[in-house]
Amino acid sequence: MQEIKITTTLTCYDNIAELPENVQELMQSAVEARKKAYAPYSNFRVGAALLLENGETIQGNNQENAAYPSGLCAERVAIFHAGATYPGVKIKQIAITATSDHHVNKTPIPPCGSCRQSIAEYEMRQESPIEIYFMGGEGKIMKSDSLKDLLPLIFDKSYL
Repeated sequence: MQEIKITTTLTCYDNIAELPENVQELMQSAVEARKKAYAPYSNFRVGAALLLENGETIQGNNQENAAYPSGLCAERVAIFHAGATYPGVKIKQIAITATSDHHVNKTPIPPCGSCRQSIAEYEMRQESPIEIYFMGGEGKIMKSDSLKDLLPLIFDKSYL
């Protein structure tokens, strides 16, 4: 038997003002998207903003449905829109913010498992890492240099 240890390193910023200027703008775009989320069931709003290699910013927010599996997370709304509108254009950065309508989440909230898998698909396809910044409604922001830091044992097309 062999034990394998997997470690990861994330960067933590105390607030939006500490982020690089371009990332501050991207996170503000994610906050704007979050405010427009359709979340009548969970009352949990998520916004995402992507910076593409061509300089375009794409927003997404969670879109719920009474039949829960029919809804879609903010990250996937943004990623799929980017893929449909700008096929082949690399995603450089993703900013994500999430909070409850009932209280302000101050802990950084990372992408869910389904979103991590979707981000992995795009990161592997473009053969370059995607920086991921995530926060709650306010407060600290975490930065991952690549999806591989959040999902180290990625399932990708090489297994098919």
